[in-house]
Amino acid sequence: MRKICIGLFCVMFSGLAVAKTPPNIVVILSDDQGYADVSYSPFSPKEVSTPNIDKLAASGVVCTDGYASGYVCSPTRAGVMTGRYQQRFGIYTAGQGGTGMPLDETWMPMHLKPAGYTSGAFGKWHLGITMDYHPNNRGFDYFYGFMGRGAHDYWEHSPDADMKFGGPIFRNQEILQNEEGYMTSLITKEAVDFIKREKDNPFFAYVAYNAVHAPPQAPEEDIKRYDTGSETRDILMAMLHHLDLGVGEIVQALKDAGVYENTIIFYLSDNGGASAVEANNAPLRGMKQHITEGGIRVPFIVSWPGKLKADSWCNVPVWSTDILPTSLALAGIDPLPGTKPLDGKDIMPALKGNVDQIHDALYWCSGSEGKWAVRQGDWKYLFDKGETGLYNLDDDISEENNLKDAHPEKFQALEKLYNDWFEQMGEPAKGTKHYEKKASNKKAKKSAKDAAEPKPAAKPKKDGDLGYGFKKDGTPRKLPPVTGTPEEKKAKREKMRAEQNAKQQESAE
Repeated sequence: MRKICIGLFCVMFSGLAVAKTPPNIVVILSDDQGYADVSYSPFSPKEVSTPNIDKLAASGVVCTDGYASGYVCSPTRAGVMTGRYQQRFGIYTAGQGGTGMPLDETWMPMHLKPAGYTSGAFGKWHLGITMDYHPNNRGFDYFYGFMGRGAHDYWEHSPDADMKFGGPIFRNQEILQNEEGYMTSLITKEAVDFIKREKDNPFFAYVAYNAVHAPPQAPEEDIKRYDTGSETRDILMAMLHHLDLGVGEIVQALKDAGVYENTIIFYLSDNGGASAVEANNAPLRGMKQHITEGGIRVPFIVSWPGKLKADSWCNVPVWSTDILPTSLALAGIDPLPGTKPLDGKDIMPALKGNVDQIHDALYWCSGSEGKWAVRQGDWKYLFDKGETGLYNLDDDISEENNLKDAHPEKFQALEKLYNDWFEQMGEPAKGTKHYEKKASNKKAKKSAKDAAEPKPAAKPKKDGDLGYGFKKDGTPRKLPPVTGTPEEKKAKREKMRAEQNAKQQESAE
């Protein structure tokens, strides 16, 4: 009996401890950042330097198979805020942001508020342009940023700006009349000030940079630091530099406030790198607006000092929709009563290396754009405007070897899995592109059977040339992760790049 009482007391005490000091939550969402445009990646080109993002990665877990739930901006943001497939409530593609998500969806800050959290949103909203969908009316206590479309000028902040081009800058519901400065730096400053103000209370900071989304703009003195041979790429590097500075300032603000050890930080991009700014998604195929890996697999870091092992890697598929349920679980919070069922999962078991699977499958659908996919384990079924394919991502991260004819049963099984999932999804929200569900489903089934093979690569790359992480049998999958001191990591990356270039040169000859 005494043991039972002690056990109950420990459970009660543990619950009280969680309630007393719940973790702060910081979500840093970059925009259109390339998979290789982080210098911790062994595939990052030599011009890429992200020391602060690298430090964040070294402090926690790099998710090599981390995904965005959308192939463009707005859908991913809707999934982050709800923890649900955004297609359930009609967000298939970006459109104009429309009138936003249905008002009966429960947003992340709404779940956190009853537990005493103060929530702030900073930067790009892209989840509705009317006041019903203003962040202050969707659970956020503080907002600084813009509500319009994805692109926003980095220098011009006119109070009369058209919502189609980003719109004016808001501080809460006030339109700022004389805001000046570089947009990335302004977002960082507001997020840092919020952390300073709220350091004595649990807080949720959603920092949604518009960097490195087009238009390519950066301070001239920073652009001059680069010489990639492409003016656009030079500007992108300068934009990335300011994004990296912002990450460093946010982490330093957490340390200065004495809350760093009790803060979980998620860092990811809203979709793959964009061709408009010459992003680099190596070794992945495709770019933003594609359902190939280059459009949806993104830089993805989770850091929680003392709770997650530093300098570690996770190759279990996880994605942006998991952020909400993971955060609620860590804070000891149940979803609000009446919340619709969540699709995201608590990914902590995967981050700690305790499981090798979180989701049975992950699904993508772009609506009328004619692109959809499902990943189950290492297998991925893909339909992209008439091209159908089946790929084993453990062996072929670049999706170069279409195996649908070699494994017809697997292809058909994943196709059925996708169609069954799709039947559960909703009609398009007002403001998004129209999507004919029945017609598209028939087209999908027909195309999956009859579409022509995609053109093969001219020179198939040898196994071991692309990707990184480890296979499930423990053998290296492509290039291994980089460990060691910053100097050792740099030397190892340079050596791996040299070996990679030599292999590619040998293959091309």
